Amino acid sequence: MATNRSLPGLTYRLVPLVRTRLWLQVLIAMALGVAFGIAIGPTTGWVDTDISLVIGAWVALPGKLFLLAIQFVVVPLIVASVIRGIAAGEGPTGLSELGLKTTLFFVASTVIAVALGLAVALLIQPGSFVDSAAVIAALAGDATAMPAVAAAGPPTVGEIPELIAGLFPRDPLTTFTSGNMLQIVIAAIILGIAMVMTAGEQRRPLLDLLASIQAVCMVIVSFVLRLAPFAVFGLLAQISARVGISALLGTGMYVVTVVAGLALLLLGYLIAARVLGGRRIGPFLGAAREVMLLAFSTSSSAAVMPVTLTTAEQKLGVRSHVARFVIPLGTTINMAGTALYQAVATLFLAQIFAVDIGLSGMILI
Repeated sequence: MATNRSLPGLTYRLVPLVRTRLWLQVLIAMALGVAFGIAIGPTTGWVDTDISLVIGAWVALPGKLFLLAIQFVVVPLIVASVIRGIAAGEGPTGLSELGLKTTLFFVASTVIAVALGLAVALLIQPGSFVDSAAVIAALAGDATAMPAVAAAGPPTVGEIPELIAGLFPRDPLTTFTSGNMLQIVIAAIILGIAMVMTAGEQRRPLLDLLASIQAVCMVIVSFVLRLAPFAVFGLLAQISARVGISALLGTGMYVVTVVAGLALLLLGYLIAARVLGGRRIGPFLGAAREVMLLAFSTSSSAAVMPVTLTTAEQKLGVRSHVARFVIPLGTTINMAGTALYQAVATLFLAQIFAVDIGLSGMILI
């Protein structure tokens, strides 16, 4: 019975989304959303500004509901997945060895991703393609934006210990209601390690409960993801109507920079899979096709976790206890792609506002 409720066993709820080409629906929705937003925005002048804002707010409603639904389900899904993933390890000894290797890989991949993002952003200089004067003038009209921009800066050496202490959870209620994902993941890791050291008959009821939570969460996710095209259309339409085509074109080079960095990161992973794992690139990409398409469609690695686990275990031959330990943790704390685009975004904003980050600032990034 536990097998039927295992996370890989819930793949059947997500695979139909790939077969119905959800990724293509999302791409079409992106194009239509931008076109509709430009049509009702300030660029064409066809629609009065106040009416355009009202239309944009209503059109974006499905997108806001989509994001709220994902936020609602992602915390219990991640907590249950991380705890069960750690508890699936081969005892404290095996867990410590696997945990060390996993931590080293996570740190190395994140550092490489950030370095790639910084390098690509320094090379392309996406901020130079944006009208800095127009952005500063727009922010000058906001009483809160400019002080926030001016106050932004790297933490001092004396502030770092407090920042590190702030990463750790204080009490369960505050941790799980705060929305701080890093604290939530750390709390889940602590609980998972404690469960590994607990006798089997004592932890079994909790594992069954967590399995049921995963199953319920995946039912919600499978319903919510069907809203993805409508969400993408509405959110892009609203932002396009607000900023107009000139601002969209100005940030286009930022998108190009991020995509270039992600392409290099993907190439690095493929080389690692070939050199370290002995995988041929073609079959490897073929096996991971469903995962990549679904991840693109949903923009949520946590939501596609069942498909990722099934692919790793059944198509790539990864040992079950390794996959069920590494993947739940990787989808929550090993966000190499996120680290890359945040590094690009930091330099992008620094270039717009002519802020010299310097080498020390880049190291802190």
